[in-house]
Amino acid sequence: MSVQVDFWQLVMLLLSFFAFVGAVGKLLLTQIDKRLDERFATQEEVRRAGQQIWQKAFDDHMAAERRETEALHALEKDFLRFQGDLPLHYIRREDYIRNQTIIESKLDGLALRLENMQLKGNRHD
Repeated sequence: MSVQVDFWQLVMLLLSFFAFVGAVGKLLLTQIDKRLDERFATQEEVRRAGQQIWQKAFDDHMAAERRETEALHALEKDFLRFQGDLPLHYIRREDYIRNQTIIESKLDGLALRLENMQLKGNRHD
């Protein structure tokens, strides 16, 4: 048994085969492209979700830092107010002793005058 194939039939057979391989290749490349698009879309969604998580963490950190800064400013303001009020409510020990000494010397002077007046009054009797 012998098979005879004309040149044109062979050319057509080869063209058909290459067309089939090209169609299968195109179908395969289309499927690969579709899978890559799905994969990139999924990666983009994950990237956006991660970016939102990082942005939320950053915003929370900045809010906490802002609150800490405000608390620090409030503390500093209270401390400065305390420093301003301190001389009005605080007397140093040396100042108290000096004032007490002055009062005692004035009382001693007054007692001396009273005693002198009493002595003078007793002599004239």
